[in-house]
Amino acid sequence: MNGLHFYFAVISAALILDGCAGSRPAGIQSQGNLQHFDKSIVTVAQWGGTRDTLQHPVQTITHITLHHGGVDFTKDEDPRAYLRNLQSWSRSEKKWMDIPYHYLIDLDGTIYEGRDIRYAGDTNTEYDPTGHALICVLGNYENISPTKEQLRSIVNLFTWLCWKYHLSPEVIKGHKDYSKITVCPGKNLYAYLADGYFRREVEKELAQMKK
Repeated sequence: MNGLHFYFAVISAALILDGCAGSRPAGIQSQGNLQHFDKSIVTVAQWGGTRDTLQHPVQTITHITLHHGGVDFTKDEDPRAYLRNLQSWSRSEKKWMDIPYHYLIDLDGTIYEGRDIRYAGDTNTEYDPTGHALICVLGNYENISPTKEQLRSIVNLFTWLCWKYHLSPEVIKGHKDYSKITVCPGKNLYAYLADGYFRREVEKELAQMKK
């Protein structure tokens, strides 16, 4: 178990529920919805985090890469407290500037803003995440399967990122595609990458935008 997954295991037993309610998204469906998609994302300020105010090298987004938390995440855990703890741990223990991921998705499909996407993420494995938009789905998808709400949110987020950064759905991959030492994002989530589901759904959404 690497350091990040160990962290998830430790805090998953310690979080206190504070009443976070997630929304369950439908498809993007229109150009207007796509343009304002970011308004549906829970901001760092809304989940109680803080922004790093230092200057860092700015990246150009060329890839979209899917991760998972790697440990159990249950319905009685509060995602907002989870993120606050993850941010604190990332900075104090790992000496990273922030949470390693740019966006995180909980069990209800709610999307949370993480690290400023202008800056490269971090990883405990050997790949260089510079240029990658990193998305983490909370939970261990070696053991569980993603919910329909999570799948829809992943597709919506992928679609928005492809549209925003003028990317082909072909750049959507998983962490294990760049590292030989991880199973991330877990076999039950990676299956949707391996069989082309995410790319097909994103292509459909993008095609709908052109009508």
